[in-house]
Amino acid sequence: MTVPLRGTQSLVGQMGWVFDRPLLTGIEVAWRWVFGVPFLVVCWTQARQILAVLPLDATGLNAIDAQNPWVAVVQLARAWALYQPHVSAVLSWLAPVAALVWVVVSGVGRSMVLKRLDPELIPRLSFRPVQMMILQAGWLAMLGAIFWAWFRSMAWVSATHITTDAEPDLIGFSFWAIFLSLGFFTIWALVSWALSIAPLVMLLEGRTAVSALGQGLRLGKAFTGKLVEINLVMGIVNLALIVLAMVLSAAPMPFSDELGPDALHGIAAVAVAFYLVASDYFQVVRLKGFQEFWKMFRGADVPS
Repeated sequence: MTVPLRGTQSLVGQMGWVFDRPLLTGIEVAWRWVFGVPFLVVCWTQARQILAVLPLDATGLNAIDAQNPWVAVVQLARAWALYQPHVSAVLSWLAPVAALVWVVVSGVGRSMVLKRLDPELIPRLSFRPVQMMILQAGWLAMLGAIFWAWFRSMAWVSATHITTDAEPDLIGFSFWAIFLSLGFFTIWALVSWALSIAPLVMLLEGRTAVSALGQGLRLGKAFTGKLVEINLVMGIVNLALIVLAMVLSAAPMPFSDELGPDALHGIAAVAVAFYLVASDYFQVVRLKGFQEFWKMFRGADVPS
């Protein structure tokens, strides 16, 4: 009797396969950084312009009471009230421009990764960046909706548990903040697989972006279960990478006097770079896992 293969049982082999082909991770890292580096430069430039109009000492951010978190929260809220109009004015044009650029860059970059994901399938994979951009736009829209819902839930938690007319409910605030954050994270892992598998279905089966997205929702219980399982595990791996990067950046703190601030900043930068590269590597591993299960469940039914 053949034991059914779980979605995560083959991940170790796929991790080794991707690790032996660094070009795939390199392409994934490259297209993300092609967008990310200029985006961060623009954000830094706009932040400096805002700080030139509203310096830290004018808003009280240079005098935050780090010993009393409740006082610090009030100080931060007052400062944010001053900065919010300026930040909103920048976001009103930066957010749509950044989204459009990300869709274009990610559509081209992800197409290049998928085109090289399996040498045996290269003859059937056409380069279709425009269709990929449509799917990437859908992915970004879903991410934005999930993030907006999470942000509104955090606003509700803050408004109901930290008020000026009563003792702040730290336990209740922490409980709801953790519960809702993990809840939205799980929701994202449970629903984003459809948009993650759609590019593969589009390329491997010669469909349009809309048709691939519709087919991605009708892959059958067995195939869908594997995709959801891999997505959940990759989400947990991403959380583990965040924790590991935080540990790496915080580990030298007891030696701060000997190392100096420049060394600490350098270590923090290395930890961030490690997280970004490792996260991109596991993104490729997830795509490889999706592709292998497509070959298992649908490859034989789709003509070459």
